[in-house]
Amino acid sequence: MTIYKAPLADQRFALFDLLGAEAILTKLQGGAEHGRDLLDAVLEEAGKLAEQVLAPTNASGDAEGCHYDKATHAVTTPKGFKEAFKAFAEGGWAGLTAQEKFGGQALPGVLGTATTELFQSGNLSWSLYPLLSEGACHAMELHGTEAQQHTYLKPIVEGRWTGTMCLTEPQAGSDLGLLKTRAEPNADGSYAISGTKIFISAGEHDLAENIVHLVLARLPDAPAGSRGISMFIVPKFKANADGSPGERNKAYAGAIEHKMGIKGSATCVMNFDGAEGYLIGQPHKGLAAMFTMMNAARLSVGVQGLALAERAYQNSLNYARERLQGRALSGAKLPEKPADNLLVQPDVRRMLLTQRAFVEGSRALLLYTALQTDIEARGADEAQRRQASELVAFLIPIAKGVVTELAQECTKEALQVYGGHGYIGENGMEQFVRDARIITLYEGTTGIQAADLLGRKILQLQGVGAKHFLGEIGAFCKAHAGDAALRTLIGPLAAAAKEWSELTSALAQRVQANPEELGAAAVDYLWYSGYVTLAYFWARSVAAAEAGSQSAAFKQAKRDTAAFYFARILPRILTHKAAIEAGVATLPDIA
Repeated sequence: MTIYKAPLADQRFALFDLLGAEAILTKLQGGAEHGRDLLDAVLEEAGKLAEQVLAPTNASGDAEGCHYDKATHAVTTPKGFKEAFKAFAEGGWAGLTAQEKFGGQALPGVLGTATTELFQSGNLSWSLYPLLSEGACHAMELHGTEAQQHTYLKPIVEGRWTGTMCLTEPQAGSDLGLLKTRAEPNADGSYAISGTKIFISAGEHDLAENIVHLVLARLPDAPAGSRGISMFIVPKFKANADGSPGERNKAYAGAIEHKMGIKGSATCVMNFDGAEGYLIGQPHKGLAAMFTMMNAARLSVGVQGLALAERAYQNSLNYARERLQGRALSGAKLPEKPADNLLVQPDVRRMLLTQRAFVEGSRALLLYTALQTDIEARGADEAQRRQASELVAFLIPIAKGVVTELAQECTKEALQVYGGHGYIGENGMEQFVRDARIITLYEGTTGIQAADLLGRKILQLQGVGAKHFLGEIGAFCKAHAGDAALRTLIGPLAAAAKEWSELTSALAQRVQANPEELGAAAVDYLWYSGYVTLAYFWARSVAAAEAGSQSAAFKQAKRDTAAFYFARILPRILTHKAAIEAGVATLPDIA
């Protein structure tokens, strides 16, 4: 049995001391009431739900998995999931950040990110059901008609219905230009949707009374490739005039996947056999609506990495404190006991500090990015909104790609702290390793995030977001150049940021000469960017802790972890720089 305690102290530190969220949020349009007292109260309640309702279903849900009835196409979720979803819906969590006109509470997106972390730490598999609804809501908010929003969005916000994203097909994964699902016009203005989608999270389940599928398909006159994709609303049950679920639509789960992890999440094959659907947005413009869902989902998947790493870290730290085995090399530290605990071993401390550095650094990055989405949506002026939008676009591939990869390292190190006991199912660590593996794959693999960062955000968009971010790092280093508490951090951070800028310029020139250099360098460039980004947030964390009112132990932990990160983690950029400079010539053809 694993433990979980909501990390509210570090969340509050990151939100209010490090990022100054209260001052920012209360100055945004409609944010006058979004002060610390309100946000604190919401975090407290989210922590209770995560600890008391969700966390106890995590291991049991993994052991039981989902059940599929071939005769009825029905999916039953593990014991406790339905009750947890009812508590979630009754608590108003489904509409936490949704607009008031849709029945939501219109609270800040950054608060939604913080509460999502808690729910995902509690039970990642369960959290995927509301996560998919969140993506569907974003698409309908921005692209749906008023009637569509009233009929399909409001019930999701109320927690009565859920949503999905139906994108992937057997022959069309990341290359959506290859999709074949068809949409034939009906006389009444609706469309008959026919085709098969795979890997559809929450495609069928027993948690809600209806499921609203957002399906990518092609109209008869669609041009080839990704420019011929349209998006359709395809409900499991057609809506009656009064908004209640009516006739069963021809959209069924053909199977559920048997997976390495997240076994409590129903990953479905969805068959659409002339199902009635309704165009959302403009014909052949479905890709724009898809990216609305995808960007929100990618940030949330980055949060999944943080959530898993946090829970794995808590358990490995607790185990290292309690497990008595061997003696310190310099002599017994607990002579009154038969052995010392694992914390006396330097390598165990290395594994734990690695986890803590990545967990707390990632939390700062993800909350910073989420805060930019609030500024983008409700900033006081256009220039402020545009800069925030450019920062979000730049940081999303780092937040998704790097944080999910770091979760692989954190969960692996957590299991390693346990030794052989970590490999045994009853201790729970191997589930975290299995669950974490998928997050580097769905919503775009790490390679896709890397290509998006370097190919689109740096080269195609001329690195506008990167310039904002590097400018922010430069301003921070200048402001704290004489700060004694940051003396050992500012120099290395400034040097790394300068090298990051120079490396980017040199790489852009090489890609212009040979486009293959982009693919050869992208993943290493993503890692380089991620490590420097976390270094910036660790330097900011020390500065915020020094100025804050936290305990002496809290402040010392921030100093120690930052020093560890700069000494033992940040130098990894040297390896990635060398790999980038080695170029495509070192990647010969493979027969």
